[in-house]
Amino acid sequence: MNYPIPKEPQEIFALQDQPIDEELVATAIAGVIKIVRSQGKSLDELISQVLAEDSFLDKQQRYWLSQVISQAWKNLS
Repeated sequence: MNYPIPKEPQEIFALQDQPIDEELVATAIAGVIKIVRSQGKSLDELISQVLAEDSFLDKQQRYWLSQVISQAWKNLS
């Protein structure tokens, strides 16, 4: 990867200045997982946040993202 995995929320927000590609998305997901774990939160807590209603993603997109996050969580263990 060309991007280091973020360790703090500010580093994830800084990624928005980069051109979006698969590698950037993977880096952001890995960073979120790393931060959530460092806060002592579980995968279930993260998934519940992802699945919560919002105006950015529709229900199907949130479900798909939750599946990607679940797989990444297992792979980053």
